[in-house]
Formats: sequence, C-alpha cells, structure tokens
Amino acid sequence: MLPEVDLVITFRVSRKTSLLKRHALEDARKGEEQYGRLMKALSSAGLRAVARRGESLGHLLVFVSCPTEHVHTLIKRERHSDFLSGLPTTPVNLRKDEDEDVPLAPADRIRLVHASITSMPSDGGLGISPDAPEWDLVESVMALHDREFNEHWIHAWTTSRYVSVKQENLREQFGDSVAMYFSFLHSYTKALVFPAALGVLFLLFRLPVLADILHPHRPLLSLRFGTRGSFRVEKQRARYIDGFPWWKHELRMIASLPVILLFAGILVSILTGIFVFEAFVTQLYTGPGHKFIAFSPTVLFVLLVPRLLEVYQAIATRLTAWENHAHQSSHAASLTIKTFALSALVAYMGLALSAFVYVPFGEGIMRMVQVWLFKGSVRADAAADTLNTTAALNATEHTKGIWNVDTSAAGQKLNAARLRDQMFAYTVTNQIVNTFVEIGLPYVLRGVESFRARKANGNGKGDKGKKRVVFEDEKEKGGEEEREFLEQVRKEAALPEYELFGDYSEMVTQFGYVALWSTIWPLAPVMALVNNFFELRSDAFKITVHNRRPIPSRTDTIGPWLDTLSFLTWLAAVINSALVYLFCPRSQNHCNAGTGAAPSTLDKVHQHIISAASASASRDAHAPGEDGGAATRELLVTALLIALAASARALWHASEEVRTTERGEREVKRRFLENIVGAADVVAVADIGVNGRSIDGEEVVLDPEVVPEKPADDLDAAEGLGSFWDHDEGMQEIQRLTKEA
Repeated sequence: MLPEVDLVITFRVSRKTSLLKRHALEDARKGEEQYGRLMKALSSAGLRAVARRGESLGHLLVFVSCPTEHVHTLIKRERHSDFLSGLPTTPVNLRKDEDEDVPLAPADRIRLVHASITSMPSDGGLGISPDAPEWDLVESVMALHDREFNEHWIHAWTTSRYVSVKQENLREQFGDSVAMYFSFLHSYTKALVFPAALGVLFLLFRLPVLADILHPHRPLLSLRFGTRGSFRVEKQRARYIDGFPWWKHELRMIASLPVILLFAGILVSILTGIFVFEAFVTQLYTGPGHKFIAFSPTVLFVLLVPRLLEVYQAIATRLTAWENHAHQSSHAASLTIKTFALSALVAYMGLALSAFVYVPFGEGIMRMVQVWLFKGSVRADAAADTLNTTAALNATEHTKGIWNVDTSAAGQKLNAARLRDQMFAYTVTNQIVNTFVEIGLPYVLRGVESFRARKANGNGKGDKGKKRVVFEDEKEKGGEEEREFLEQVRKEAALPEYELFGDYSEMVTQFGYVALWSTIWPLAPVMALVNNFFELRSDAFKITVHNRRPIPSRTDTIGPWLDTLSFLTWLAAVINSALVYLFCPRSQNHCNAGTGAAPSTLDKVHQHIISAASASASRDAHAPGEDGGAATRELLVTALLIALAASARALWHASEEVRTTERGEREVKRRFLENIVGAADVVAVADIGVNGRSIDGEEVVLDPEVVPEKPADDLDAAEGLGSFWDHDEGMQEIQRLTKEA
C-alpha cells in the first residue's frame, strides 16, 4: 500500500557542482543543521515527515503527511479567519437538513497543508519557504499528481466536448486559479464562434463587448467556488519587509515606469530598424547571395530581441521585488504587467508598422530608402526621370549588379500580401510552433537527457552509476512497490513548476491578434477557434504530463489579465476604426476629403512622401505639389478623432445573481456560526501564530480542539505504513556527502 503523502519538500544540501573539500564539509554541516531544524519544525507542528534520497548526491525528498485531526484544525482556523474577514465559508446551496459535512477536496487539503508550512509565522505558518533566507537549502514545496484522475482526464478527451471533466472537478484537483484559467479559455473559445462564423461583417460590433462577456463570468465563478473576496485573507510573502510605508511602496512602483519606457523605446527602435531592413533594404539588394539576404532580418531578430527581453526580465524581476509587495497576488500582477507590456510590443509592432506605414505609404518610403542608401545613383535616376528616360535606364544599368535603384519601379517591389502573410504566420504558424514547444519539445529534451545518462552509465561515469547501489538498498528496505513509488516521485520532482503566466499570455496575445487585426484577415477568428479547441487539451496534457502538479491557491479573479483584455478591447476599437478610414476605397465620396475627383488626404500624404524623395534626390529645396505637411496633419487628426469616437464601450454592472448572493451572505454567516464552539475561540484562532503563540509573541490558551495534536504512533500501524514513515534517509545522505568530500 502506497503512503498517503500531502506534500514533498525538495531539499538540496549543496547547490554547487564542484567544491573544495573545505567547502563541501561546510555545506554538509550547514545541511545537517538546517535539515534537523526542518524535521523538528514539521514534527512540532503535528506533521509526519520522512526523507528519501533524491536524484543525485545531496538531494533529499522530504515526504510530509498531515494527520486527519490536524487537517480539521486547519479547516477550523481557515473558517474562523474567513468569517472574520467577511468571506463565505459554507456553500450557499447547503440545505439545513443535511447532516453530513461537505467533503474536503484534494486541492483544498493540499492548499491548507501547503499554507501551514510555507506561510509566515505572523500568519500562523511555519515559514518554510524557498524564498525565506533561513531556508535557503529548500528548493521547493511540491504536490504529487493524482495519476488516477490524470488518466481519467486524458481518456475522457476523446468523448468530451470540453476539457474532459466538469469545472468543479478541475477545481477540486488543481485549485481555483487553474479552474479559472480553463473557464476563461472555454468562455473565450465560445465567444469566438460568432465572429468565426460571420466573419468580418460583425467583427467590429463584437469586439467592444467580448471583454464584457468575460467580465461578469469571473464574479459568478468566484461565487460558485466560494472565493469571492479571498484577497482579504491572503498570506504575506516570505520576503515582505513588514512596516514598509505605503507611500514608499507607491513611489517605487512609479520609479519602475522610466525603466519600462527606456526598454520599450530600445525595443521599438530595434523592431523598426529590422522592419525597414526586411521590408525595404532586402528588396533592393540584387548582388551575390541575394536569396539568403532575406533571412538576415530573422537572424537579427533572434540575436537581438530575445537577449534584450532576457535582460529586461531580470531587471523587471528585481524591480518588482524591490517594490516590496505584501502579497503574492499583487507581486505577480506587477511583474505580469511589466513583462506583458514588452511582449505585446514584440507581438504587435510588426503588424502595426505594416498596417500604418508599409501598406499606405510603402512606395514613397521605398523611394526615401533608396535616396538614403544610394543618394548619388538615385539622384541621377530621379533627375533623368523628369528629363530623359534613356539616361534613367543607363543610371539603373550602372548599379543593377548589386542594388536596384530604379525609383520608378519602387511600387513593384512592395508585397501586396504582406499583412495577410503576417497574420497567417502569427495566428497559424506561431500557434503550431507553440504547441510543439509545449507538448513535443519536453519529450525531446527528456530523450536527450536519458541518452546522456545511459552513455554515462555505460562508461562507468557520473552519479547515475552510483544511484544503482542506492536503488538496491531501497529495494531491500521498502520493497518493489515503494521503489516504484519513489522513482515516480523523482521523475515528478525533476519536472518544472507549472506557471499560469505563459498560458494566459499566449491566449491574451491571440485575443489581441483577433481583436486588433481581424479586419486585415477575416479568417483570424476561425484560426483562433481551431487553435483553442486543441489548446484546451494540450494545456491539460501539459499540466498532467510535463509539469508538476499546480499548488492550489484561492483567487476570485484572473488577475491583471482582465485589465489587459479590457485595454486591448478599447485599443481594438481605436485601431480598427483607423484602419477602416485609412483603407477605405478612395473612390467613395464619404472617404474623400473633398468632392468628386479631389484627391483624398491619404493620397496627399502619399504624394508628399514621393515628392520629398524626388526633391531630396534632385537637391531641390522645395517639394513639388501641394502642402504635404498640412495633409499629413489632417490625416493624423482625422484618423485620431475617428478612432477615439469609436472607442466608447459599455460598462459592466453587477448581475442580479451577484446582488442576490451578497444579500445571502448574512445567511451564510449565520449557518457558519452554528459550527463554532464559542466567540472566544474564533478570536483566539484568528490571532494564532506558530506553536500556540500569537502574532505579538504572547502565549495563547485555546480549547484543546484547536491546538494541533502530535501524530499518534498507532496511526502508522493502522495504515500498515510504519516501514515507510519510520525509516529516514536524510542524515545518511548528508553523511554520504561528507564522505564523498
């Protein structure tokens, strides 16, 4: 019978790969002291804990199990805290004649035990967290997958129209945050059905209300999950500096803005330079290797943009930590906004330049680039264009071996399908690549790692060969079943932690493509709908196979992503109205600035750019034709006014269900009070810290039901698992590390 494990603490004695003997001994002594302190803290809190060897020398897996009595204590403490903070603690549909308690979901059990271990002593926890300086050898606190549920989820994909299981079942296994993500993805996918079916005709009418479709769905979920207002009881971060003035926190957040703007400016400059090089310069080069010069913008992008984003991400992480957020939700929201701001620039900058620069003014800009790069040749060509056609051909012939400088053919060098090709690449090709990176690439990487391990074992090198002896010892002590269990735990410990940021970022970015640029390619909603059908399943597969089990957390919102969606919705109204104005057929009277045959403002600006190129080539001080500056200002002002006029959107108001539930909260509290022994216990439990001490450090005397009990010795015997919980390998592994030194 396998042991019932709630959490696994990964503990690494040494974080270094190569050490001197003196350093190894110091690390071993430090590891022994911290490991002993860890086991003592867990035991004194009423938890069962035992260690097993990990995947390498000095790596330990500390298995933690919470007795049922202590779980009831944690439930009672949380309910008391929720009640005092005004949170619903009993399901609103609970009937009074129901005698049986609502069963505790696996995610809630994991969340309660995880919070009791990782939260700060001021919040009633042990403070054992990888972020805490006094626990720097603790790598992570992870939960193990429920393999039976995962297999059921994967098997049900073939028969379910959704993600295989009900929303409530997802919440019971992975917590509120993961359940809300899949609910958001499902709602967003359903919202794509109408624009995918009707195409561009109703696209502009749908965009301003799509975020409002998602907006009311969020509070309904928080009511259904019982997490509305959960931010009031959120635990403090391990690295939060208590007593920090609020105004200093706000000033530090404002101080981050110049850094964001600086990197945004650098990124825009790089992307604009790559755009000009790719859209114009590569089209003019006709010399040796011109077939390969088209790949140079991609090479430049790969070399420059990821490096810049990597540096920015490191700085943004430091800035967010420097801001000293009290709670993890606000910390994550601040980092999310910083990170997604530049990611959105990378995603949408190319399309914006193509839509607002390349397509309407491409021919004029192509001539300007020719003038800028090849002034002498183009000057002769431009002068001959107005005086002598033969001379122009001779000038072009003189340089056609390397560059095409014939300005009369500038328009022929433009790619009329550029915007459509870009949209196809972003909405189809990129999605396929992302799916492979999420699903296929981890298999490839694990295969490479397995090959290297087998090669090292075959040559008698590396730590893997030593691990075989360890496995034989485990087989003698725990049996084959325990050996397989430990091997599975080691595999899960080697997996990366699951981060919701990547999945949310991918979907919000896709929403931006559909909302901002679908007027360019009406099939974008169709491609997004098809992608999301597979995305629902690939994300579920990624969680169950390629990542650790998510640690459940209480939340009543999707965080800063809702504000991001609202902003993109507003921006979509601005951009789409501007695009409609710019690309409106010039033959239609309502698109022209004047009447009949009078040229439009767009035509005036275009002619101004072409005239400026010709004037620069011929060194004429004045461009021929009309006042291009006035036409440019007229175009920009008109487009801006039309865009702002179209950006109004309706505000969401609380639904009747929300108001009804708010009126029922008093009834929820009344029912909850029926389970409380006394008001004094409620206040005492709310102030409890670690080991019966309050936040102020004073001794608190409580009812015996509230104080956590030590795990009884007969519990292991009743479960038949004494051999697993009695045998600890932690100190043995640390002593092995000392011997290896």
